[in-house]
Amino acid sequence: MTLKLLSKATLGTLKLSNRMVLAPLTRCRAGAGYVPQAINATYYAQRASAGLIISEATQVSSNGIGYPSTPGIYNQSQVEGWKKVTEAVHKEGGRIFLQLWHAGRVAHPSLLPSGEMPVAPSAIAANCMADTADGQQPHVTPKALTLKEISGIVEAFQQGARNALNAGFDGVEIHGANGYLLDQFLQDNSNHRTDEYGGDVTNRARLLLEVIQAVIEVWGKERVGVRISPSSTFNDMHDSNKTATFSYVGNALNQFNLAYLHIIEPRIQGNVTITDDGTGLGARFFRSIFKGSIITAGGYDRESGEAILQNGDADFIAYGRLFLANPDLPLRFALSKPLNRYDRNTFYSNGAKGYIDYPMLDEWYAAKRRVAILKGA
Repeated sequence: MTLKLLSKATLGTLKLSNRMVLAPLTRCRAGAGYVPQAINATYYAQRASAGLIISEATQVSSNGIGYPSTPGIYNQSQVEGWKKVTEAVHKEGGRIFLQLWHAGRVAHPSLLPSGEMPVAPSAIAANCMADTADGQQPHVTPKALTLKEISGIVEAFQQGARNALNAGFDGVEIHGANGYLLDQFLQDNSNHRTDEYGGDVTNRARLLLEVIQAVIEVWGKERVGVRISPSSTFNDMHDSNKTATFSYVGNALNQFNLAYLHIIEPRIQGNVTITDDGTGLGARFFRSIFKGSIITAGGYDRESGEAILQNGDADFIAYGRLFLANPDLPLRFALSKPLNRYDRNTFYSNGAKGYIDYPMLDEWYAAKRRVAILKGA
């Protein structure tokens, strides 16, 4: 039986060779000035047989840096660095979106210009540790954004979208997940504002929706996706009513006719999505709410990913750690070949080890079969 994972698909206006997506993976290997370098181009080009690549989280401004050595998209040097990445991916026949990101309160003064304070919806520190160049440190209390500064955040996302277009990407994904700035506005444990960006969910979702509209003005609706993590508590995130909050978000996104909604599952057991709070806020939950294509990410393997597609709960499966360790993952799935094991110790380290040195299948045979997979055969 032909795997649905390896079937051709349409995403927005893009024709994709398969339904396997490289999930956005922070790898902390940008060069000086947060500029992508040659090794990054090699990494992404190696994984070009994915139906779609979504880049690592990429900060849209200098005050949005959340970790050491993450790439930016807010100046021309960074645009030029990303051009080398997109050119390398396109040369291999791949498609790639840039993930637009602002870390918000998860940033740390040691990573920001002149040691400035991180920004957030409210002056509430995340109760977790910050990753810095000097190791982990407690998060500081961030500065609450003014209304004027919130407008500047929207402008930064829009300029990042323009820069991504100039860098040759095929589209962009807006990072609204994992406890970063847009998620901080959405959830009420981190948003205690009393103005038009706080209070009820219609106000807390306002910034996300304004950012989406601003990015669509650059790219058009069918080249823009959004990522959310409704059940995650990563980066000290909580909401008093997740079901109501994220049901509203899912419905609100329908007005845009986006390329996709990308959902981070809390965890997967067999074919069943289970959440820590019992609400089931995964792809299956959003299928009845969101009217467009759904990408789901949640520790899938070949069998569980195929089952989700066959059940109709999602349209595309995002793979993270498996794609990290297996650049030719679609080929290995097609041939039912063993997978390389990933090395956690090199997830966020420097250099080629654990980044571009994972072995592929026999080069001659892999190249021949890979052409067929890229063509959707």
